[in-house]
Amino acid sequence: MVVPHHASGARLARHRLAAELTDLVPPTLLADLVAVLAELVGNAVRHARPLPGGVVRVAWRLSGPADAPRVQLRVTDGGAAEEPRMRAPSLDAADGRGLHIVAGLADRWGVERDGLGQSVWADFEPAGSVRPDLAVAG
Repeated sequence: MVVPHHASGARLARHRLAAELTDLVPPTLLADLVAVLAELVGNAVRHARPLPGGVVRVAWRLSGPADAPRVQLRVTDGGAAEEPRMRAPSLDAADGRGLHIVAGLADRWGVERDGLGQSVWADFEPAGSVRPDLAVAG
């Protein structure tokens, strides 16, 4: 879907995601997906240029069995001068924590750039999956 490169774009994307996935993913996963999508669209609006037409493209892909869904969120914008990265905000900073939220809720996230702009994506694995970066050697 495309949403306006405006603060209202995050609201539209959240509502559409929730409406489409409510009956397909567990409620706790849906809450995480909605939070991450809001952060990614909000970051695109605040920090990046719009795609042609003044929009941001938002997509999600659901795969795997119904009892253990995998979901990927992807937000594509016109790119920014700097690649998205986590910052270390001061305790009294009003912003700068969005990608920390994304990293905390998603199993992994990243950025892809091409000649048209950039996409920031976040992957969510089925509940109970072991994240390689969190695996403990026995």
